[in-house]
Amino acid sequence: MIELAHIYRHPIKSIGVEEVSGASLTKGRALPFDRVWGLLHEAAAPADEAGWRHKRNFLRGAASGPLMAVKARFDAASGAMTLSHPERPDLTLDLSGHLAKPSADLAAWTLPLWPQNRPAAAQLTRRDAGFGDWPEPYLALIGTASIEALSAVMARPISRLRWRANLWLSGLEPFAEFDLVGKRLRIGGAELEVCARITRCVATTADPDTGKDGGDTLAALNAAYGHQDLGVYAKVIRSGDIARGDEVEILT
Repeated sequence: MIELAHIYRHPIKSIGVEEVSGASLTKGRALPFDRVWGLLHEAAAPADEAGWRHKRNFLRGAASGPLMAVKARFDAASGAMTLSHPERPDLTLDLSGHLAKPSADLAAWTLPLWPQNRPAAAQLTRRDAGFGDWPEPYLALIGTASIEALSAVMARPISRLRWRANLWLSGLEPFAEFDLVGKRLRIGGAELEVCARITRCVATTADPDTGKDGGDTLAALNAAYGHQDLGVYAKVIRSGDIARGDEVEILT
């Protein structure tokens, strides 16, 4: 049986990850509170007409491995966001209103985690539709067996948190999620269409427990499999609730 093993959201793009037990998915939307905020740097370009911005405009893990070690706890009711990092004191932000103070507080908190030779952190911005890596409101999905296989190739445990995925499925063969492209899945009360493979970047080489070098995942993928893809993008085509432990049905 294929099962929904884990659900993760990343409320501030590239700055913090949080596991949740369930979510209400909406057709044509990303996972709730996933990448809703982003910390822009001083050289950021204007948003497009829909308010979306390319990932290069934000502080992000591909440019700073230490950011990969940030964990988040978000209270959607109050707007309180608590961030933790092994080398920083915990920081709690109030994201329920104006973003001026949280912007300044987060910029100061991330200062030691961001390279000095890159444009400095400037301000938080919000987009309810999210700041995913593509304008389309995708969820990222990975099979747990794929990470187990890569861990065996690299002879070290590879954390799920390197990959910034939303949904983790158990019960698939390694890399069998690639075979789901073009198919529909039913998870709980929702349905998703799997759209494309995900090509990975250097952010996945950082150890999410420490933010330091954790082995060259990209070289390992290329050497073992001839590509650096891991996981797939999917979009919600039918609204519904999902929860950890739900059975996953392949419809077509």
